[in-house]
Amino acid sequence: MDTAEESGKVMDSNGDELLDGDDVTVIKDLKVKGSSMVVKRGTRARGIKLAEDDPTHVQARVDGQTIFLKTEFLKK
Repeated sequence: MDTAEESGKVMDSNGDELLDGDDVTVIKDLKVKGSSMVVKRGTRARGIKLAEDDPTHVQARVDGQTIFLKTEFLKK
């Protein structure tokens, strides 16, 4: 296990801690499951919410839709 996972902190791809309400940037083009939507690299996701059950996911609004994003594809 990673030290970040053991401490319960949610980290982005650069190792910065993510908190509720942070604004993040997507670092890779991502296809959204169940939709034809593609979130492009460089897209800003504002006001994220941390997932209570999984430290590797955050909830964010992107292009008017609320989606879950993996923290490994985000930077603060």
